Amino acid sequence: MDINLVKKLVKVLEDSRLSELEVEQEGLKVKLSKAFPSKGEGFAPHHYVHSPAPIQQETDKGEKSTKDEAQKEAASANIHDVRSPIVGSFYRSPSPDADAYVRVGDRVSVGTVLCIVEAMKLMNEIISEVDGEVVKILVENGQPVEYNQPLFQIKV
Repeated sequence: MDINLVKKLVKVLEDSRLSELEVEQEGLKVKLSKAFPSKGEGFAPHHYVHSPAPIQQETDKGEKSTKDEAQKEAASANIHDVRSPIVGSFYRSPSPDADAYVRVGDRVSVGTVLCIVEAMKLMNEIISEVDGEVVKILVENGQPVEYNQPLFQIKV
C-alpha cells in the first residue's frame, strides 16, 4: 500500500467526525482510529457518506436562493441541520431494496439512524443529534455529498 494513500486516509479521518477508518488493499489492511470528546457528536461509523454541492434554485420572481439562505431561515424556526461529516455518496436505506431509514414527517430521537454515507467503500451511518421531526431531506438518494453539507433538517 502506498504511503501517500495512508497519509490521505489519515487526513480524511482527521478532517471528519469518523472515529475509525479501515481500508484493505492487495491483502494489506490498515485500520485508523481516533478518540472523540465524550460530549457525543451524533455520528457513528457503520456505513457510507456522500453530500452534494450547494444547489441554487430559481424562485418564481427569477431570484436565486441558496442553501445558505435556507439555513438562515431554518435557524429562526428551531430547525437543526444534520450535516455530512465526510465526503461520499448519500443513501437513504441500508440496501437498494430496503425501506428508507426516515421520511419527511418521521419523529426521530438522538441516535436514530438517518442515512448512510459511503466513503472509500466504507459505509457510515449518520445518526440524529437531536430529538425532533424530519421536515426536509436535502439530498437525493445516490447523490454525492461534500463535507459539512446539510443532509436533513429536523424541527426540534
